[in-house]
Amino acid sequence: MPKHAELHLEGKSYSLPVLIGSENEKAIDISQLRAETGYITLDHGYGNTGSCTSKITYIDGEKGILRYRGIPIEQLAEQSNFVETSYLLIYGTLPNKLELENFSHTLSHHSLIHEDMLRFYDGYPSTAHPMAILASMVCSLSAYYPDSLNPTDPAQVDQLIPRALSKLRTIAAYSYKKSIGQPVIYPNNSLGFCANFLSMMFAVPSEKYEIDEDIVGALEMLLILHADHEQNCSTSTVRLVGSSLANLFASISAGISALWGPLHGGANQAVMEMLRQIHSNGGDVAAAIKAAKDKENPFRLMGFGHRIYKNYDPRAKIIKKHCDKILSKLKIKDPLLDIAKRLEEAALEDSYFVEKKLYPNVDFYSGVIYQAMGIPMNMYTVMFALGRLPGWIAHWKEMHDQGGNKIGRPRQVYEGEVLTNYRPLAERK
Repeated sequence: MPKHAELHLEGKSYSLPVLIGSENEKAIDISQLRAETGYITLDHGYGNTGSCTSKITYIDGEKGILRYRGIPIEQLAEQSNFVETSYLLIYGTLPNKLELENFSHTLSHHSLIHEDMLRFYDGYPSTAHPMAILASMVCSLSAYYPDSLNPTDPAQVDQLIPRALSKLRTIAAYSYKKSIGQPVIYPNNSLGFCANFLSMMFAVPSEKYEIDEDIVGALEMLLILHADHEQNCSTSTVRLVGSSLANLFASISAGISALWGPLHGGANQAVMEMLRQIHSNGGDVAAAIKAAKDKENPFRLMGFGHRIYKNYDPRAKIIKKHCDKILSKLKIKDPLLDIAKRLEEAALEDSYFVEKKLYPNVDFYSGVIYQAMGIPMNMYTVMFALGRLPGWIAHWKEMHDQGGNKIGRPRQVYEGEVLTNYRPLAERK
């Protein structure tokens, strides 16, 4: 492979370094392009621009491959749990038994949030979206740990990481309780990470809450599948905000806000709304397929296609396999799951979708499982945030660990007015 690429511009030649990743990904380093040529590159949506080098997650969209630190997502979803996967993403290797026990204990130790923060919830209207509460409450954590917010101090970072992982889970559950007018349920540190979350979500003071291990297992699987996806919108946001040396809580809060967008984390909610719409129209899948192909029709087939994957999203395959198991266990016959399956079958047999490589993505089936678990639709994106948290932390940490930090500052091509003199108000029409 060549070590340099040649750029010919205005009669001059420039040598640009070529980088080859460990999975043979190829990149042309243009970091000195503007300094040497006066030119910048223009890439709307950054689809062809690498903002960093990373050792965390590898994706091959053409082959439908997703690996965390080299380990296939299929293996992690079947054999690991969320705490172990979080450790893997953040610290780079699978923990040994003692490391996992210590990490789990630390997460349990930090499960409570400051009691004063409970008063914050009273300031939100009952109609407040849980994502709005989550973003602001996570950022508010910065006020409670002013002496441990320095991203360049490894000792302070080591303190903040388990706090962020554990307390966001508590804040998320409390946000749900606020939205339905129920009292908060304090963490039960005798429970595992996911079981503790479900307890805070669904237990009430007047009744004993029984942990269903199948539901816990399904939640572990869903969170693992969402744990990282390299340089997506929210992760890039965390990195960009973190590049200013903003603290971990502030950076995560920015990521939560980015995730809230319907083109990102809100997509699984859009899938459920689409399935309900089809169901209310009599479950006519053929009509939905026809409408989705009609450019004049505003209807869109949600949960199909992905910016990166041009093959079947490997996460969607795993979730689909678990859908039947969970719904059967709970003795739920969900017509929306039936519609989803028929919709997938019809789309994968339709040349329009096959040619455009529009395969089901991770959002297509996740909402069906969340609904079966009793998690309401306005909490779907919160669940996504809870799952994506270790990925955000891992990228924020990696960025600072690599050293030589530069604040993110994209360029632009200006297309506005040229030099224009100021006109006094009396001279303006």
